[in-house]
Amino acid sequence: MKVKGGIRKILVTGKSGQVGWELRRSLSTLGQVTAVGSNELDLAYADAIRGFIRQLKPDIIVNPAAYTAVDKAESEADLAMAVNAIAPGVLAEEARRLGALLVHYSTDYVFDGSKREPYVEDDQPNPINVYGASKLAGEQAIRNAGANHLILRTSWVYGARGKNFLLTMQRLGRERDELGVVNDQTGAPTWSRAIAECTAQMLAQLYVPGGSADLPARLSGTYHLTAQEQTTWYGFVNEAVACGLLAGRDKPPVIKPINTAEYPTPAARPMYSVMSNAKLFDTFGIQLPCWQQSLSMVLEELRSDCH
Repeated sequence: MKVKGGIRKILVTGKSGQVGWELRRSLSTLGQVTAVGSNELDLAYADAIRGFIRQLKPDIIVNPAAYTAVDKAESEADLAMAVNAIAPGVLAEEARRLGALLVHYSTDYVFDGSKREPYVEDDQPNPINVYGASKLAGEQAIRNAGANHLILRTSWVYGARGKNFLLTMQRLGRERDELGVVNDQTGAPTWSRAIAECTAQMLAQLYVPGGSADLPARLSGTYHLTAQEQTTWYGFVNEAVACGLLAGRDKPPVIKPINTAEYPTPAARPMYSVMSNAKLFDTFGIQLPCWQQSLSMVLEELRSDCH
């Protein structure tokens, strides 16, 4: 890829989302970052996407934007499909026209959760909800477009800002004396900043000065990108409370383990969605920290924000 003036143009979608917010910072040393939100680029409209990409002509498109309301997707399937399935395909088609690379984020929810050992990239997807189906369709659209791409499947994303499970538990934990938390779904809580930093490291390796120009094509594909080790939502909350999530409250709430059946939701969730990161490590030499280590850093950030 030839870059005019030596400065690579990077487009980041979903600039206000958990991962998008972090990407704006982690990618800033790799090129000129243009970050957009839904006000500037609404991914529900394919023609708008094409027009925007053709005007900007980015060298790298990084797409963390998504329809992520898992339960709401059951009743808004068309919108979920537009943003999560059609839009990534359009981005990939435009990336191919430009000779650009597309980095796209997918999810553990493409799997049905019936496995009892970590999923690998080649395992057969079988989503059990609309959200997972829309994300899988997005993956397939990208592959079909033939662009150089990195599809990065992650899971249970959280951080110190945005809408996520950790911050919801912090809010509810200050309001209630008892919290019932699901203890029979197993996964890997993954910090949004770790995802962004890992992405930056991967891109730095693909475009190392003097490196092989065909690296983006040779390493194009799907990679699992999650924190090390696994837990349940209940285990995650217990660890967070033990590490000071609700510091300042005189008496912390009782954390009660419950089964999925006791907390029915419109969308089914996979009971086991741990993913192996071996391919990521073997290819790029990158490994995210264990979830406990990342959680500790997020809680440190939350405490500093309070002072």
